[in-house]
Amino acid sequence: MPIQPVPLNEVWAMRQAVMYPQESISFVQLEDDEKGLHWGLYDSGELVSVISVFDRNGSVQFRKFATRTNWQGKGYGTRLLQYVMDWAHQQGKQNIWCNARLTATAIYKKFGMQATGKTWQQYGLDFIKMEKQLVQTKHMQIIPAIDIIDGKCVRLTQGDYEQKKIYNENPLEVAKEFEDAGLQRLHLVDLDGAKAGAVKNWKVLEAIAGKTSLVIDFGGGIKTEKDVNIVFDSGAALATIGSLAVKNEFEFVKWLLTYGAEKFLLGADVKDEKITVGGWLETTDITIYDFLQKYIGHGVQQVFCTDVSKDGLLAGPSTALYKKIIERFPSLHFIASGGVSNVADLEALAEIGCTGAIVGKAIYENRISLDELKKF
Repeated sequence: MPIQPVPLNEVWAMRQAVMYPQESISFVQLEDDEKGLHWGLYDSGELVSVISVFDRNGSVQFRKFATRTNWQGKGYGTRLLQYVMDWAHQQGKQNIWCNARLTATAIYKKFGMQATGKTWQQYGLDFIKMEKQLVQTKHMQIIPAIDIIDGKCVRLTQGDYEQKKIYNENPLEVAKEFEDAGLQRLHLVDLDGAKAGAVKNWKVLEAIAGKTSLVIDFGGGIKTEKDVNIVFDSGAALATIGSLAVKNEFEFVKWLLTYGAEKFLLGADVKDEKITVGGWLETTDITIYDFLQKYIGHGVQQVFCTDVSKDGLLAGPSTALYKKIIERFPSLHFIASGGVSNVADLEALAEIGCTGAIVGKAIYENRISLDELKKF
């Protein structure tokens, strides 16, 4: 499904057919159409969706975004808008915005756009400005990890439960040390839950959430809506979803719609650029790029990726892979995971544009001190 420039006469025809079929072609023509960029998505040679983009002094406005009626709801428009978002980000534009019909705001919110200002009426319809900031201060957030088995803080090597090492009997104590060091996030993994297929260590989550101010993402064993509710009720800011997103897309998409995509952190375990599941024992035929593209289309904007060949080995992160992903999806909030062994590794991840890095074993093995993390 290629995306490419579209001649203006075809753009106008699409606008008229989809948006204002009762009006003439002149009604859908814009005064500055000649100054804009007009892209279209094609399927089997047929023009399916169009969008027009205009440079507004460093920001980007898109207008007349239209998808053929019989093709709507199939992800074509989503793919085209994501293309425009990524293009604007690559061009270094400050923000991207549109004047959206009030009935369409939910679509744009999936892309991280927010309503600004007041509504107004035009052509008998209610409109509001939707906007998303693209250029932000470069900052990579350090996210320490706590893995839980039997209520204790442990680390595994490459996901192997037989290679378990207990670092602290009291995860809350560890979490408070992270908070005292100025860290703001926590990646909390219920390894018992992951093994059992249901959340088990929610009391640990509840204790940490209740006695620290850390923003916690919690994963492991989240398989049902009941599990999701337990996680949020116990104080997690984000629910981390991994294998279920691979094996049960329908259920995960339902949660995205029910709770909001901003409440989930998508986890992608990868080996040779292919998604792995089942405790990393099974490698699928799904590429990391197809996996991310699909869920970005459902509104997911926060992802952490683990190269399973690196995790727990302190052998350095997969910066080349992560760089490729970031270049492919520049507007994604991308968090690197696995392999970090020293501060130089973190500096390398920050350099390629990661918005976050999960650090576990390197902290527990004293390869990186909490004081050293304050520079990020």
